[in-house]
Amino acid sequence: MSALERALSRPIRLSGVRSIFTFRMLLRTRRPPPGFIEPCLPSPADRPPSGPGWIHEIKHDGFRLMARRDAAGVRLLTRNGHDWAGRYPQISEAAGALQEVRSFLIDGEAVACDGDGMPSFDRLRYRRADGAVFLFAFDLLELNGDDLRREPIELRKRELAKLLRNARLGLQVNEHIAEPGDVVFRHACKLGLEGIVSKRLGSRYRSGRSPDWLKMKNPAAPAVKREAEEDWGRGRWR
Repeated sequence: MSALERALSRPIRLSGVRSIFTFRMLLRTRRPPPGFIEPCLPSPADRPPSGPGWIHEIKHDGFRLMARRDAAGVRLLTRNGHDWAGRYPQISEAAGALQEVRSFLIDGEAVACDGDGMPSFDRLRYRRADGAVFLFAFDLLELNGDDLRREPIELRKRELAKLLRNARLGLQVNEHIAEPGDVVFRHACKLGLEGIVSKRLGSRYRSGRSPDWLKMKNPAAPAVKREAEEDWGRGRWR
């Protein structure tokens, strides 16, 4: 065996920062689980869109989560494709208990509330209330084997409301508001909420960043302050 062949046959040993970097790259390149669909992400905007062609939803401070039920059972899929069905039993049980439906894929935000009924990200992050976490559902991507992503958002929301009409506490519809966007955003800020997401009427569901979904954040909300602090910390240690 030549020196080159011996060098190539040696096991690669990584340590410290390099090994951590390699591990993270492996995580990023892993295959998504069966049934995973990359979520639609809202584009940042400075102000809510005007005109009648939009609906608006409250943006809650939580974890993005999709609830899938099919022949394999119930899975709660994160943005990275991890299954958190065991972490949030109230959502899993509500998804499993829905009647007169074979399969579905619901998009929403997992939320934990404090004593005043306000979303508390700390209760999620530090896992202080896993058993009480529920899903604010805002879209329906699949129903009984039918792919609804090409259907207009109005139809998807209508089917979602019908599906969850008698759902347990773990699944709640995040109601949309048809009032002017600036009015909705102003009231969201007064209530101390994270902000709003405006969605274009007639739009399809598309994975990745979408111009048909726009997010406006309340600068005084805890979520926005937390993100600013995290961005500052990352910039400090670059």
